[in-house]
Order: sequence, then C-alpha cells, then structure tokens
Amino acid sequence: MEAPHNSPAAETVSEPAGATDLDVVGAVPEAVTVTLTVTSPEQMQDLGRRLARVLAPGDLVMLTGELGAGKTTLTRGLGEGLGVRGAVTSPTFVIARVHPSLVQGPALVHVDAYRLGGGLDEMEDLDLDVSLPESVVVVEWGDGKVEELADDRLRVLIDRATGDTDDERREVTLVGIGARWAGLREELA
Repeated sequence: MEAPHNSPAAETVSEPAGATDLDVVGAVPEAVTVTLTVTSPEQMQDLGRRLARVLAPGDLVMLTGELGAGKTTLTRGLGEGLGVRGAVTSPTFVIARVHPSLVQGPALVHVDAYRLGGGLDEMEDLDLDVSLPESVVVVEWGDGKVEELADDRLRVLIDRATGDTDDERREVTLVGIGARWAGLREELA
C-alpha cells in the first residue's frame, strides 16, 4: 500500500510474513519491515530526523547501501534529530566518530566498517560493546560484522539506481529485528 506521509517521501509498509521483503534481508524472527521511497538528499536527511525520534540509548543501527546511496546523509539527519555536537561526516578514514549529545540525550557513535574485513573481533578496539548501552551506534557497512553486539537491531537498506544516472530516488527498507522494534511502523507515523 502506497500512501502519502508527513514528509514528501512515500511509504509502503510490508508484513514480514511474505517472502519478498525478507528475501532481501534473510528470514529473521520477530522482524518488522517498513519500506519508504525517498527522492532527494533533503528527504533522506528528514528521514534520519524522523528516525531519531524513535531511537534510544542502546540501539544499534546498521546501514547498508552502495557508495553514494545516502548512508551518511541519513546519519546526518539522525545527528540533527538526536541533537548531537559536531558535523556528522563520513568516518571512512577515522573508522568511528563520537558525537556527544547537546540535549541530555544519547551520544551518536558513527562507525564506517567498510575497510574492516573481519567480524566483531576486528572491531574490538572500537569498544562498541562498551559504548552501546549509553549511545545510539550507527554502523555503515556493518552487515556480517556487528550483529553480535545486539539481539535487537535496526537494519537500514538503501537501494538506488546504479550506473550513469543522476536519479535521486532511493528505496529505503527498515528492518527492525527483535522485540524492541515491534512498534516501528507506529513510531514512525
């Protein structure tokens, strides 16, 4: 079902029982899937601000998408929505950036795991397991690397047209894994 939303992005809500949406992410028990269409970087940043309203200390958010899909733009919106200090930019060369809260909320820990080949063992030096209880941890390229950090986590898959195109349209699929995300649809409304 496609319907207008508070933002200009169109939203489609999918039930996890169907194989079509879960084929993308694998069959996951207790998964809630929400699919949105975003047509500009501004809408992607707005989605981040909306998503920040539902995030809490201890949340793990894993971002997946091609280069240039909008992972950092979404995280910039998360940072604005969480009211954190500092410009949210890609942490590609520093691996991780910590943005403390300016509004007594959780800090934003923004990680780029692209250059890290191994799983959680290679990421141990980042102490994400220590940061997670008090922070919102966002990991770009985290699939297969950080799942062990939290049973409940939010996967954000950003799909864009590839090749020689200037199309700004993105399909963003939010997959809330675990009981923490049972009300994801309602919380984003």
